[in-house]
This record gives sequence, structure tokens and C-alpha cells, in this order.
Amino acid sequence: MIINKNRLETDSIPKLLAEFSIPAIIGMLVNAIYNIVDRIFIGNDPELGSMGLAAVSITYPVTLVLLAFALMVGVGGSTRFSISLGKKENEKAKFFLGNGVTLAIMAGLLFMILGNVFIEPILRILGASSAVLPYATDYLSVILYGAVFQSVAMALNNFSRADGNPRNSMISMMIGAGFNIIFDYIFIVQMGWGMKGAAYATIGGQFLSMTWQLAYFLGPKANVQLAVQNMKLKAAYVKDILTTGIPAFLLQIANSVLNIVINASLVAYGGDIAISVAGIITSATTIIIMMVSGLIQGLQPIISYNTGADRTDRVKEALKIASIVGGIISTIGFLVFQFYPEFVITLFNQETAVVDLGVSAIRIWTAAFPLVGIQIVWASYFQAVGKVRLASFLNLARQIIFLIPLILILSPIFELNGIYVAVPLAEGLAFVVTFIFLKSQFKTTQHPL
Repeated sequence: MIINKNRLETDSIPKLLAEFSIPAIIGMLVNAIYNIVDRIFIGNDPELGSMGLAAVSITYPVTLVLLAFALMVGVGGSTRFSISLGKKENEKAKFFLGNGVTLAIMAGLLFMILGNVFIEPILRILGASSAVLPYATDYLSVILYGAVFQSVAMALNNFSRADGNPRNSMISMMIGAGFNIIFDYIFIVQMGWGMKGAAYATIGGQFLSMTWQLAYFLGPKANVQLAVQNMKLKAAYVKDILTTGIPAFLLQIANSVLNIVINASLVAYGGDIAISVAGIITSATTIIIMMVSGLIQGLQPIISYNTGADRTDRVKEALKIASIVGGIISTIGFLVFQFYPEFVITLFNQETAVVDLGVSAIRIWTAAFPLVGIQIVWASYFQAVGKVRLASFLNLARQIIFLIPLILILSPIFELNGIYVAVPLAEGLAFVVTFIFLKSQFKTTQHPL
């Protein structure tokens, strides 16, 4: 265990970043498959088609809220976990792990109960039309029963990387996604279970991911093992977990609010077809965002540990390399979306109305995409070093502070194109603001860029 922990302080940064980020990137890509595969099978099913895609898009803000709680616990807990290990405070690390798991279970149970009780009014508020509502209800009613599986699996994936085993996190997500792909085909295509079949495949995969991670942390291979006595909530640890995880939480909540606003605007100016197209675009762009998320998840324990160990030179080097890689990832996504938009859209649905609208929409939507990867990496730095308030602001900048107002201003003037144009404008503004804060921060700290 000592060797594994000291590696974060002694091994070369490029080697560590590759070792931690590549499995995390693969894992996050696999995790993205949960939604993407569902949408591909649903969108190409003759009985579901664009209405099924619209239903998944309508329910997406709900799943983002659950993800927000899971990431608040997972990112917040694993960040404190890493900093504790960097300071050689192993007992504290054990409590951050145990309390994190308990909080994840509680969040999942609360979500499952409240979600099922208020499912129809929730979907109505989210913009489900009478045509889409039955599809959305079938899907979400099943997904909610897997809330605990998703919450615990997502939280423990973060702890697994912080424990020095990013490969275990990758395997966990690959197992879950593999199950999801196979059983999407079985449940939807072969058995004709429709929306419920897609949901059953999803929660089955999440259950397997959770089981894999619990087996790891309860077994001898974990550097820090999960113990029942450390799962009893203690106010000090809960406070540290939740406050440190607030930026990740707010980012997902912002995504949820953003999706609600976008869906409402799309319903007003384009109807269910426009919602289907937006669902396809967000699924496609999620692939790139997930890759950058994997990068920063690999970066986080390196920065957090070396911050705790007061190795500012290594923090500086890690941030520089990650910024370059993040920019490359988002630029590759930009090129695919700009030059092969029809391929991307038809992968999910081949209806003429969807393809015609989708090809032009995705090009506008992703016009500033090269900046996204860099901005996300820069904002994540502040969370990794415990600058919670600043990280929260920067994570909210693109979705809430800029994008929602731009949508509300531009959509009444330019209708659907106003919604699409608002996205790259917001991304450009968020990039500039993050850069300004980053340079200002570096002038007043020991961590110059």
C-alpha cells in the first residue's frame, strides 16, 4: 500500500496520467454507452422510433439529478480520501470511504421512493406530451428502481481510482455496459419489451457494476477496505464530502436544469421531433464529454495527493499535460460532428424529418467544441485542490450563467436556430471566464500554470 500511495508522489506525471486517465476514459466511454445504446436501439425500433427517443430525452434530467448526488458523494469523498492519503492520514481515508458509501445508498433510496410516487407530475413538468408520456413512464418507472445500484456504483468508481486502481473502475463499468448492450438487444429486439426492456437492461448493468466494486472494497485487494464500522455517518466527514463534492453536484444539476429549459424551448418551437434531435446530439456529444471526464478523474487523485504532499511542481506539470489532452479530445469530436453529421444522426434514427433537422443542428451546436475540453480541465483543477466555491462557479458558468439566458433571449428571435447558436456562444464565454480566473489564481498561489 505504501508503494502504491508513494507512486503518486514519485512516478513521472505523464506515466501516472496515462495510467490513471486511460482506464478512466475507457470506463467513462463505456458508462456513456448506457444511454447511447438505449437510444440507438430505441430510435431504430419501428414501434418506438422518434417518440421513444423523445421519451428518453424527457427523462434525462431526472437521471442527471441522481447522477449529481452520486458524483457529489463520489467525487467529494474520493477527493478527501486522496488528500488524506497524501497526508498519511489513513484512518480518515477509511471514514471518507465508509461514509461515502452510506450517503450513496441513502441518496439512491430517497430518489427511488420520491421518483416513483411523483413520476407522472414530474414528467409533465419536464415537458412530456400526451404522445410521449406513456413511453417516458414505462422507461423511468423501471430506471428509478435501479437508483441505488447507479448511485453506489458511480461513487465507488471514483473511490476505486483514488485507491490506486483505475483499472478496477474501468472493468466495473465495462461489465455493466456489456450486460446493457447484450440485453438491450434481447429485451427490445427479441422479446419486444419496448421502453421497459431498455430500462431493465440498464439497471441490470448498473447492478453488476455495483456488485463488482463492493466485492473489491470488501476484499483483500483494496488498499483501503470498506468496513461496516466506518459506514456510520459522522458529521465532520459528511460535511467534508458534501462541500467538496458540491462543484460536481452543481454541474450535473445545471445540466438537468439546462435540459429542462432546452426541452421546453424545443417543444415550443419544434415539437417532439426537435426533442428527439436534441436527444441525439446530447448523446453524441456526451461521448466526448465523458472522455474529458475520464481524463479529469485520472487527473484528480494526482493533483489532490500532490497538493496534500506539497509537491507544487507536479501539480503544475499534471495540469499542463491534461489541458493539452483535453483540447485534443474535444477537437477530434468537433471534426467528427462538423464533417460527418449525417452519420452521427442516422446512427440513432433514420426518419427523414429527424435527419434533415439533425444535420444542420449538430453543426451549429458544436461550433465551439474544441474549447470545451480545456475549460472542463481548468475548472476541475480548483475542485481537486479544494477551491470549492470557485470550482462551483466555473462549472455553472457554461450551463446556467451563460447558456440558459442566451437560450431565453435568442429562441424567441431565431426559434430553433436561436437554441442551437446559444450553445457555442456560451461555451466561448465560459472558456474566457475560466481562463481569466485561472490566470488570476496562479498569480496569487504557489501553483503557476
